[in-house]
Amino acid sequence: MAELIVMPRQGNTVESCVIVEWVKKAGESVSVGDVLCTVETDKSTLDVESEHEGTLLKILRNEDDDVPVLDPIAIIGPEGEDISSLLAEAEEEEPGVKAPEPRAVELSEEVEVQTAESKTHGISPRARKLAAAKGVSGEQLRGSGPEGRVIERDVLTALGSREPATPAAIAAGIAEGGIPLKRGSGIGGRITGADLADSSLESSSAAPASGGGVITGNYKDVPVKSVRKIIAERMQASLAQTAQLTLNSSAPAESLLAWRKVYKNSDPESGLSGITINDLVLFTVSRILPQFPELNAHFLGDKIRRFSDVNIGIAIDTPKGLMVPVIPAANRKSLLEISQEVKKLAERCASGTVSPEELSGGTYTVTNLGAFGIESFTPVLNIPEVAILGVNNIQLKPVQRDDETVFIPHIGFSLTIDHQAVDGAPGARFLKEFGKQLTNLEKVAAL
Repeated sequence: MAELIVMPRQGNTVESCVIVEWVKKAGESVSVGDVLCTVETDKSTLDVESEHEGTLLKILRNEDDDVPVLDPIAIIGPEGEDISSLLAEAEEEEPGVKAPEPRAVELSEEVEVQTAESKTHGISPRARKLAAAKGVSGEQLRGSGPEGRVIERDVLTALGSREPATPAAIAAGIAEGGIPLKRGSGIGGRITGADLADSSLESSSAAPASGGGVITGNYKDVPVKSVRKIIAERMQASLAQTAQLTLNSSAPAESLLAWRKVYKNSDPESGLSGITINDLVLFTVSRILPQFPELNAHFLGDKIRRFSDVNIGIAIDTPKGLMVPVIPAANRKSLLEISQEVKKLAERCASGTVSPEELSGGTYTVTNLGAFGIESFTPVLNIPEVAILGVNNIQLKPVQRDDETVFIPHIGFSLTIDHQAVDGAPGARFLKEFGKQLTNLEKVAAL
């Protein structure tokens, strides 16, 4: 008996996966445990193994498709079996896909979307309802379902390529058979009702410049998906849901540089020679932060949850984008253990093998841009955390000592806090104590 194969769950935080490559091809035999395809989450690359044996009768989703978990991706069964009922089930149920709630107008149930038969083989009820509610014309839809049938995700794709529209424009679009996929005259290109009445809407083939002109020449559109899509959503949510305040400070780096030199010149067999300045910063944070529980916390709206352990998230730049793996209970780990764990997590992020569990559970984040020569910046909170420490570069600063001015290396720090949960004074006190301890790392090691 033929079976629908769905995109498996990859942890509680993964909502969708991008199909990187189909290892098995349609018509090939499949055994239990065979790798069907390779998929990429916002966190790692994984193999999807078959739980059934038979023939790969149909591949339902293409490479590069971003597929919600539990959405059908293939059909496996005896060769020659009729799978028409499974195809219908796959196209109508679309597990895991949630359509946006139609809010703009009350006419959606009364409007029939007309789809050109030459372009598609019909439209599913859910796709028709969504298209009607959003003012999407059948002329704008290209079906990706079986035999070219338009399904819900095709409407979502059309909406994704259209500029935002006002409620009035959506209502007018429904009445007029659809909103054109063109840029409007409203703020940020929003399509307004007046735009629909104006036949001289700017063509979407020209890229408008911020000053109102038109950018000429070739350009390349890069789809926002996978890791970049997650980063975009989280950064926007962070700035929209928090009251972010950034404090900048610096501390003498003489002790930091001296200890880095000692470790670098140590016996390689000790494992200490690979300890970096960033490792020393993370170690110091892990020892100092318990004195400031208001910063080692999550803001949950109606309550603030403070943690006893310091679970440090480390912002890591990878070919796929920013990832933030977590060192759990860093306050109970040695400097060497922290250093080794940072390297292991960085390698797993770069290779795409980091697990969802390793990317969750943080209570405080550190992001280091010092190696790029950055003197100060505004770290963005990793919500629901209430603080993130940015590490800047080391530069010489004039300091008055006795009767002369000397230039001392200083390392800069940028601390962003959520002012909903933490006031400026506690953040400033943390930076002051943190900088003080960095000048005396021998004392930190004893904490």
